[in-house]
Order: sequence, then structure tokens, then C-alpha cells
Amino acid sequence: MSVDLVEYIKQQILDGMLNPGDRIVETKVAKELGISQTPVREAIRQLSGEGIITIVPNKGPMVRTFDMKDIFEVYSLRSMLEGLAIRLAVQHAADEEIEELVRFFDEMKRKMVDEDVESLLQESIHLHQSIIRLSNHSRLSASYDSITFHISLAGRILGRVSTKQKEVDQHAELIDALVRRDPDHAEKIMRMHILRSFNEFRELPEAKDWIYDDINWL
Repeated sequence: MSVDLVEYIKQQILDGMLNPGDRIVETKVAKELGISQTPVREAIRQLSGEGIITIVPNKGPMVRTFDMKDIFEVYSLRSMLEGLAIRLAVQHAADEEIEELVRFFDEMKRKMVDEDVESLLQESIHLHQSIIRLSNHSRLSASYDSITFHISLAGRILGRVSTKQKEVDQHAELIDALVRRDPDHAEKIMRMHILRSFNEFRELPEAKDWIYDDINWL
């Protein structure tokens, strides 16, 4: 099975070409890509195992619906993983590695005023992934990789109400925490940062049926 096919289907979902609840027709995908149905079926099996696609009786494979319970699980898990990651990063990352992220953020601020740049969501994702990498914790990284797609999908939804200014303002606190090199402060800032994003989800129309109004994992 080609890993590229799995990534292709994931990207179709992230780009909005496939949406939650859409049926995936194996013959159609195979025809579009000029391949047999076998690798498509294998890719769907892997995506089903990752919780991205669900097999519905009498309907076949469908893009799994992403509800507020999923949002809560992804963001609460992110809080634990990324809180530990930035704690480790501020203790062990080399000065040059921190300085590289500072330069990246400076470029992000430049793009904020560049009218040709429509969004800074990918830059924000890069900052978070860099902090995971700087933790130098292989099992933490593997756990984070298992929810990376779901984080990106959540970002696609939340991105509808995001702005470049907001992305810069909210990620400045993470850069400051890295530079300060205080692990307790850094972990607290990261966990508050992610909780704030979760709370922003609760303001979206998709969260109208969310019943746990007082939920807080800090």
C-alpha cells in the first residue's frame, strides 16, 4: 500500500474536498488516480484504524464526523503532550534552536502585514511541531503524531474565525516562554494556550449541543 494514497485522502479531507459524512467510493478514487481498487481498499483500512474513516453497514466507508467530544479529547490530550514538550524544550534545547524559532516567528510577524499572505495557520502549526521536536522525546512525538491529522482538521474548522493578527498575538506567548527558559511557566502558558483554543470552539455553531459548560483540564 502506498503511504502517499493515505496522505492523499487525508489532504482531500483537510482541503474540504471530502467532508465529514461524505462517502468514499473506492472505484471512483481508483479511477481518478488511475490505479486498482486494492491499494485504495488498503488505504481505507488504515484510515479506519486511525479513526478518520468509519465503515457504515450498507453504505461503505465514510469520512468520520468530528464532533465536540472529539474536539475535547484532541485538545485535552494536546494540552498534556505539548505542556510536557515545552517543559522539556526549555530545559534541553540548544540556544541556537530557540533562536531559530525566534527568527521564524519574526518572519511570521512580517507576513502578518504582507497582503499577499492570506493565512498564518501553517506557520502556527510549524511552531507547535517544532516544540514537539525540541522536546527530544520519541514516545511523546509518536503519541503526538497519532493525533496530528485531527489537530489539522480542528485547525481547519477554527481557521474560519482566525486572523493573521490573532495567530501572531497568541503565539507570541509561546516564543516568550521558550526564551525565558522557565519550565513551570512554559508548561502553564502552553496548557492555557490550548485551553483557550478549545474554548473558542465552544463559541462556534458546531458546539451548540455541547453540554459540559464548565469543563476545564487545568
